[in-house]
Amino acid sequence: MNIIIRGKHIELTDALKEYVTKRVGKLEKFSDEFMDVQVTLLVERDRHRVEVTAPIHGIILRGEEETEDMYSSIDMVVEKLERQIDKYRTKINKRMRAKVLKDHEPKQAAAAHEELREEVVRNKKFPVKPMSVEEAIMQMNLIGHTFFVFTNSETQEMNVVYLRNNGDYGLLQPQF
Repeated sequence: MNIIIRGKHIELTDALKEYVTKRVGKLEKFSDEFMDVQVTLLVERDRHRVEVTAPIHGIILRGEEETEDMYSSIDMVVEKLERQIDKYRTKINKRMRAKVLKDHEPKQAAAAHEELREEVVRNKKFPVKPMSVEEAIMQMNLIGHTFFVFTNSETQEMNVVYLRNNGDYGLLQPQF
């Protein structure tokens, strides 16, 4: 496992790097196939935030925690990632048995609407792996987003799954 540590508004001391490597390295007990794990440590005012992105087996585990202490933020984000791995394993086992994957927890809709801006504020690139709709829904839930772009393994076309306001899922397919 290759752990890449970045800091924003914080000096990365050897002790901090060692602690991150030790704690995030515990994820390796779940699989030897973790690729480059990105760890970002941020300090904003009194808040210490840790963001971890860990690709494994074509899925992306992502966790983010924020507390008043950097070390406790690191501990909490590792615990969150461990829970995600357990959730992923459980869902895979259920899918193998029942061939059905459904999420029971509807997401809360955002309360406040922001003013729409017509500018791109972030550009993100990611590897696209052909997968089923069920796998895409699982991946979306694992990273905690409300939508997920993927290549549909059945049609070989780019599709989007998304979480609807009522807690169901939607699928966007291109029509030519």
